[in-house]
Amino acid sequence: MTELEKLDAGLPYHFLDKEVAARKEKAVINCRKFNAADPLDYDTQLKILDELLGSHGKNINMQQGFHCDYGKNIFVGDDFLTNYNVTILDVAAVHIGDSCLIGPNTLITTVGHPLDKEGRRERIGICKPVSIGNDVWIGGNVTILPGVKIGNNVVIAAGAVVSKNVPDNCVVGGIPAKKIKDLKD
Repeated sequence: MTELEKLDAGLPYHFLDKEVAARKEKAVINCRKFNAADPLDYDTQLKILDELLGSHGKNINMQQGFHCDYGKNIFVGDDFLTNYNVTILDVAAVHIGDSCLIGPNTLITTVGHPLDKEGRRERIGICKPVSIGNDVWIGGNVTILPGVKIGNNVVIAAGAVVSKNVPDNCVVGGIPAKKIKDLKD
């Protein structure tokens, strides 16, 4: 298998491979265009996001300072909002539901690296998809790690590191994030 085929199959892959690296080029260019666009020109921003993202619903509002790996693996629903400096490392798919808010300086990542030094020296990447339900509010400076599934009607407190799945209707916070309280459905 090529390294790109390994990546697409969810297997460990060499992230400096030419084909793998080439996949990022279009996203890097489109992120640069988006971040340089007039912040008051919503139509131009939306055209760039149409080209960058895998799909999006209606009424999306993304503040500049946005970065991603591929873009085409990001799928967001209606009424989506990000604050400043959000990064989504979408080597694997990232699905985000309707009416979600993402605070500033948030990182959503689908990619990690081996724990053994030999794998890291070989520049191996490992990716797992991330799924975020409807009506989720992610506070500022949150990190969501690979493979995490977040339910519906969830609030993630500022500064949390989400390393495990989060059920519906709750508030989580801390490092690592733990359930703080339940929310009404």
